[in-house]
Amino acid sequence: MFDSIRNHKRYLMGFLLILIIPSFVLFGVEGFSDGSGRGKTVATVNGEDITQQEWDQAHQVESQRLRESDAALLDSPEARYGTLERLVRDRVLALAAQKLHLQTSDQRLAQELQQNEMIASLRRPDGSLDVDAYRQLLSRQGMTPEMFEARVRADLSMRQVVQGVEGSGFTSPELAKVSLNAFFEQREVRVVQFLSSDFAARVTPSEAELEAFYNENPQLFQAPEQADVEYLVLDAEALTTGVSLSEADLRAYYEQNAAQLSGNEERRASHILLTVAPGASAADKAAVKTRAETLLAQIRQAPETFADVAKANSQDPGSAANGGDLDFFSRGAMVKPFEDAVFALRKGEVSEPVETEFGFHLIKVTDIKAPKPKPFEEMRAKIETDLKQQQAQRLFAESAEAFSNLVYEQGDSLEPAAERFKLTVQTAKGVTRQPQAGAGVLSNERLLSEIFALESIEKKRNVAAVETRSGQLTSARVVQYSPARTKPLAEVRDEVRLRLVAQRATQMAQEEGASKLAAWQGAPDSAALPAALLVSREKAQGLPASVLNAALSADPTKLPAWKGVSLGTQGYAVMKVEKVLPRETRDANALRQEAQQYGQWWAGAEGQAYYNALKKRFKVRIEVAAPRTPTVVPG
Repeated sequence: MFDSIRNHKRYLMGFLLILIIPSFVLFGVEGFSDGSGRGKTVATVNGEDITQQEWDQAHQVESQRLRESDAALLDSPEARYGTLERLVRDRVLALAAQKLHLQTSDQRLAQELQQNEMIASLRRPDGSLDVDAYRQLLSRQGMTPEMFEARVRADLSMRQVVQGVEGSGFTSPELAKVSLNAFFEQREVRVVQFLSSDFAARVTPSEAELEAFYNENPQLFQAPEQADVEYLVLDAEALTTGVSLSEADLRAYYEQNAAQLSGNEERRASHILLTVAPGASAADKAAVKTRAETLLAQIRQAPETFADVAKANSQDPGSAANGGDLDFFSRGAMVKPFEDAVFALRKGEVSEPVETEFGFHLIKVTDIKAPKPKPFEEMRAKIETDLKQQQAQRLFAESAEAFSNLVYEQGDSLEPAAERFKLTVQTAKGVTRQPQAGAGVLSNERLLSEIFALESIEKKRNVAAVETRSGQLTSARVVQYSPARTKPLAEVRDEVRLRLVAQRATQMAQEEGASKLAAWQGAPDSAALPAALLVSREKAQGLPASVLNAALSADPTKLPAWKGVSLGTQGYAVMKVEKVLPRETRDANALRQEAQQYGQWWAGAEGQAYYNALKKRFKVRIEVAAPRTPTVVPG
């Protein structure tokens, strides 16, 4: 029902900003707060430069994240510019957090990491974290655990900068109704499109014109630099095929790990929480702990009264009314001190006071649900797979350093490493600096960067072994290199013709459209227009976005209005905006939900306005021009 609002978020945010920014002008920003060899500079924040190299690196990270989901957008000017804007935003918010002394506590960081889905997926059946897998996962992103945790801490601090503004956002239902009615009002329009494709048949360039276009636009006909390469892959997965296990090995592993292999143990516990205020003094903490010890003594005299004591004293609003009952849970569901205490108790036992970030707990384990052990025969295949993977990882770890050293020391050939590790040297022709889909390890940006390094191209030596994914090292060497070149006219004649025809067809379409616009403005009765369309932000009726935006931006006091819209390489559109009509009616429930969403957009717009004010305060300058958008020719 509300897809239209979500789909037009950018427009609605802009609409809201028109309303909000004046409040910052009137009341001031301070009312919302407490007060080299790296390439050319592309932006500055508070006098600190953001360089071309930093922008390129940030876009590589963004590209790697999006490559599998929407590769078509990665190399567009809009995508690259969006990366730069995000880089600037991060720099601004980090600076604001520093100046506003916004920090993230260890407890808040621990809570965020515990909720992180990526980390949760690395937990073993017993709930403990697979530290090796955690380190490998982060290393593929070029980070250590310390770097990742520092990044999460910084991100949490940065979020606080705008959360104070966004969290205080408020709009009345009447304001939401007025704004949404205006935003979704309808226009009755007649549109004629002059498409470039309709003019292409009229363009018949001569041979001299083709040659002239080719000479004037050599950048359009470039063959990228390419390299024919040899490469060698050391892969932990491949090593599993050479691992053999005896029946005794499998049974020994089963007997040592039967409980873990059968699944997660669950425990049911009740607790009594006595809260400690954030920043409480040592004396205040001691007083709360003493009270907990008093309640513990009372419970030990009459263990069956635990639930009654919890109802009367626990300050956990979620469980106190149920006698402190937390139901069943497994490892990883609770904060660590609480979890450690629960899984150390026997059924019916009550803990000493346990301190967490929330206060002091008295915990009673009321039930234990241990999974039924699975027979060896049922687990045999999984045990064999797991053990082979473990041994392959161990072999890989033992071989990785030797592999890296050998491809470096025997830099003129990959054969010595191939012979020692029983690997096959593979070849690839026409490898480019930009990753190509389906290229396997040769789509790894770090490896490509090594391959196309100047030393690798000139000396044709093995590149340093690169971790192309977890448990995989790859080295390569350039066999033949071809620099970027302009393709000869004979090779690209058909492409030259297509480009020239498209250019001239677009020019003809736009000239024809502009001519018709002028003629119809002067003599409206002579216009040959199609049937009227009723359009809105909810019903585009198949119109291009630029045409729809032009229709909806027409001054309703000056109708009918003529407009011309460039469609870029697609041609030109002429439009007559005839009427403004109210939006379609909504039922009460839909209006109520829309008002809630509008409140969220309003809060987001206030946060964006505050961010814009911070940009001014920190004297942000972006030196790179934003990508051009289609122009609208007013009538």
